Amino acid sequence: MSDEWKAPSSSSGNDDQKSWKLLERTLQAGIQEQRRARRWGIFFKFLTFTYLLVVLAVLFPAFELGDSAVETRHTAVIDVRGVIADEEAASADNIIGALREAFEDEGTRGIVLRINSPGGSPVQSGYIYDEIRRLRGEYPDIKVYAVVTDLGASGAYYIASAADEIYANKSSLVGSIGVTAATFGFVEAMDKLGVERRVYTSGEHKAFLDPFQPQKPEETQFWQNVLETTHRQFIEAVKQGRGERLQFEQHPELFSGLVWSGEQALELGLVDGLASTGEVARRIIGAPETVDFTIKGSPLERLSKELGASVADRLAMWMGLSGPTLK
Repeated sequence: MSDEWKAPSSSSGNDDQKSWKLLERTLQAGIQEQRRARRWGIFFKFLTFTYLLVVLAVLFPAFELGDSAVETRHTAVIDVRGVIADEEAASADNIIGALREAFEDEGTRGIVLRINSPGGSPVQSGYIYDEIRRLRGEYPDIKVYAVVTDLGASGAYYIASAADEIYANKSSLVGSIGVTAATFGFVEAMDKLGVERRVYTSGEHKAFLDPFQPQKPEETQFWQNVLETTHRQFIEAVKQGRGERLQFEQHPELFSGLVWSGEQALELGLVDGLASTGEVARRIIGAPETVDFTIKGSPLERLSKELGASVADRLAMWMGLSGPTLK
């Protein structure tokens, strides 16, 4: 037998070349895909960073003001909006903190309390009232003006009466100088359902506000005395703040809890004029540029408050477990 050498066929060489070319194209496509993915990654990172900057600018506009915005002569504006209560936007801590910053700012020419509130806690309102009067004494050259927009009632008017002057719109609702504390009684309903209420207390009158127990005449009178005492304190504060401008001798119904329009309130001495915040800044204070000193919580804080503490507060108020309210 003889060994014969055979040359590789041309078809086998062509197959190898095709395989290498296919592999090369595959590797190039992979490299291009990686480059493309890197470019998109950089783009999305830049987009995310830009988005975060915009969100921060929206949530924290004070960052945009800088120091130059408050160095000019301006009118400081502080919002008193919503229920006046602890842990709310219109709490004493927030309003007093804003007032102190506004008074201490060298560019402040006057301060406007922009009020839109139905009232609330007499304690919180009293804290704010006292601090306004103290700051007015410490900074006699800076006047405080209260401007009622839609509503300035009860505890909100308590606060407004500490200002140098009060203004409102002709259709604003002003007044409601009174005190209220409301609850429910479920005693008869429980009797019909056959439900027995068991309360264990230490102290004869510890559960006197319990809506599931019958009222006792002496406890009802005691609670009425508490409300009347709070009402008297409210009246005295308003008289001290408004002085002779308040026509209470000719109109004793001023302290009955009624509410009036801005036009009527002007005749009764509850307000000093009809004007908006902008008009007060321009015409009365003489500083048309306004700077907002209102202390605002973050959106997360407001959401948490609404879903948590505020729900508990409303439930306690509904059950009659909260204190008196200026309304």
